Amino acid sequence: MMAGNSQRRGAIKKTGKGNPTAGSGGRRRQGLEGKGPTPKAEDRPYHKKHKMAKAADKRQSGRPRRRSEEGGPELVVGRNSVVELLRAKVPVLSLQVAEGIDRDDRIREIFQLAADLHVPLLEVPRNELDRITSGAVHQGIAAKLAAYEYADPDDLLELAAERGEAPLIVILDGITDPRNLGAIVRSASGFGVHGVVIPERRAAHMTAAAWKTSAGAAARVPVARATNLNRQIKAYQDAGLMVIGLAADGDMQLPDLDLAEGPLAVVIGSEGKGLSRLVGENCDQLVSIPMASDLESLNASVAASITLYAINQTRG
Repeated sequence: MMAGNSQRRGAIKKTGKGNPTAGSGGRRRQGLEGKGPTPKAEDRPYHKKHKMAKAADKRQSGRPRRRSEEGGPELVVGRNSVVELLRAKVPVLSLQVAEGIDRDDRIREIFQLAADLHVPLLEVPRNELDRITSGAVHQGIAAKLAAYEYADPDDLLELAAERGEAPLIVILDGITDPRNLGAIVRSASGFGVHGVVIPERRAAHMTAAAWKTSAGAAARVPVARATNLNRQIKAYQDAGLMVIGLAADGDMQLPDLDLAEGPLAVVIGSEGKGLSRLVGENCDQLVSIPMASDLESLNASVAASITLYAINQTRG
């Protein structure tokens, strides 16, 4: 085949009419034309934002989550978990029971406790219970808890005034285990504390686990939430409270504390990290619990119990 032969593969067609042939670039020209604006991320099926928006729509359409992020009703599932809730007299709105459930000893006890506590029983199809519990292993039963009603931090001062007592308040900094929270609330009830303050974020809240550990004390001791813990500490100081923080390196030991009889707030940090830096700086006094060994550390709820016991002894 001679060079320049227009019949060779890839040769440019001499005439300007007709479809461009391979090698002319004409076949790619259409592909280079604009296709309009790029769709928004939310409109692209495989984009993360699209999936997030779709999930949000699904939640709003009525499919419940097991626990509301905004403190809404909480579902507790399983026979052992539900019977423990009722034994601890945790406030339960209702029990959802699968149709045709096998009535073993635990179910019979649940029904009896529910009758004693006036908790309504709602019989539902098993597939509906699967949907309500988002596919969790529910064993045919689920308990719906009421959302905990938190107090305002100022309410705790008003409660002390109503009782004619010097305020005693526990503030928790970084406690993330709800069982620790429940145990501290239980100790607070036993030692005359007027209330417990927790942060709104990055902290344990009054969930079913906290209720159970408190052994019913959560119904007697108000728990308040503070938007900003440091601002709340300063507000209590302005109201006349002395604020002490528990710290392993505190410059005063608990037995030497002579402030217990007056208005007092006790700040307890997490077991792992202790008090956060700014919270520690805002305390009027850092107090340590004397230990036989420097290598030992106390669980936050145990430290709270020891401290509240010592304060209660001083107050008489």
